Amino acid sequence: MNAAQRVRWTPVLAFVLLACGLAWLVALPLWLGDGLAEPLAPVLLVVMMLTPAVAALIVTFALGAPARGARLWFLGLWPLRPAKRVVWLLLIGWLGPPIVVALGILIAVAVGFVQLDFTFAGLSAQIEQALPAGAPMPPVGLVVISQLAFVPIAAIINSVPALGEELGWRGWLMPALRPLGTWPALALSGAIWGLWHSPVILLGYNFGRTDLSGVLFMTVGCVGWGVLLGWLRLRSASIWPAVVAHGSLNASAGLILIVAAGRPDLALAGPLGVAGWVAAAVAIAVLLATGQFRRQPELGDAPARAKHAVETAAPASPFVAP
Repeated sequence: MNAAQRVRWTPVLAFVLLACGLAWLVALPLWLGDGLAEPLAPVLLVVMMLTPAVAALIVTFALGAPARGARLWFLGLWPLRPAKRVVWLLLIGWLGPPIVVALGILIAVAVGFVQLDFTFAGLSAQIEQALPAGAPMPPVGLVVISQLAFVPIAAIINSVPALGEELGWRGWLMPALRPLGTWPALALSGAIWGLWHSPVILLGYNFGRTDLSGVLFMTVGCVGWGVLLGWLRLRSASIWPAVVAHGSLNASAGLILIVAAGRPDLALAGPLGVAGWVAAAVAIAVLLATGQFRRQPELGDAPARAKHAVETAAPASPFVAP
C-alpha cells in the first residue's frame, strides 16, 4: 500500500473521539437523573443521533479532511448519479430492512427464542397499561393493521434523524476507512457505530442489559447491519440509500413486540440480537452470491482527480495520507 492509499488516522481518531464524546455528553443528563425514565430521554436520544454528523463536519472543516471541493461528493450527499441506480437502491433501503427484520422474527421462532401470538394478547396488555384509567380499549386488530401500515411512512420520518448518524458513519467514516479494503472498512465502521451506542445501552436501552453484555450484543448487531447499510453506500456512491435504510430499520425494529407472546428477550430475538445477526448474515450471503460487493463505483470525485493526478503527480483520492 503506497502513501496515497493509506488511511489518515489522525482525522479518523478525531472523528471517533468527537462522535463518542459528544454522545456521552448528550446522555449525561440521563446518567445524572432517572436514566431512560427521564422525561427528556426521547429528545436526548434524537439529539444523540446528530453527534456523528457534528463530528464529521468538525473534522471536515477543521482538519480539511476531505479537501475543499471534494466534500459533498466524498460525504455522498451529491451528485445523485447514475440516477437510476440511486433510485433503485433507495427503494431497496426503504423496503429491505422490514424484510430482514421479518426474517429475523421467523428465525427467532424457529429456534425457540420467541413464540408468536396472533391473538396479540401481549400487545393488548401493553396498550391497556399505557391508556389512562377509564379510557376505552381500541380494537387490537385495528391497532396491529395501523402499525404495520405505518411502517413505510415511519421509515421516511425516521430518516430525518437517521441522517445525523449516517452522515458520520457511512458518509464520512466509511470512505475514510475504505483504503483498508471493503471488508475491514465495513467491519470497523460497524463496530465503531455499535460502541458509540454505549451511553444508552448501559442504561438498558434496546436489550434491558446494563452491563457490557448489552454493548457486545449491540456492537455485533451493528457490524451485521453496518455491512448492509455500507453496501448501499458503496454500491450507490451516495449516502441517501443508507439514510433511508437506517430510518426503515428503526421503524420496523419493534415489529417483534407486536407478534410476540409476552415480552421477548431482544438480545436473542430482536433485530440487533442473535436472530437479527443470522438474518443479516443471510442477506449478506445473498449479496455475496450475486456479486454485489464486486460492483462498487468510486467514492468522491476519484475519477476526475485520478486524471488530474496523472497530469500533476497529486494523490488521486480526496482523502489520503500525504
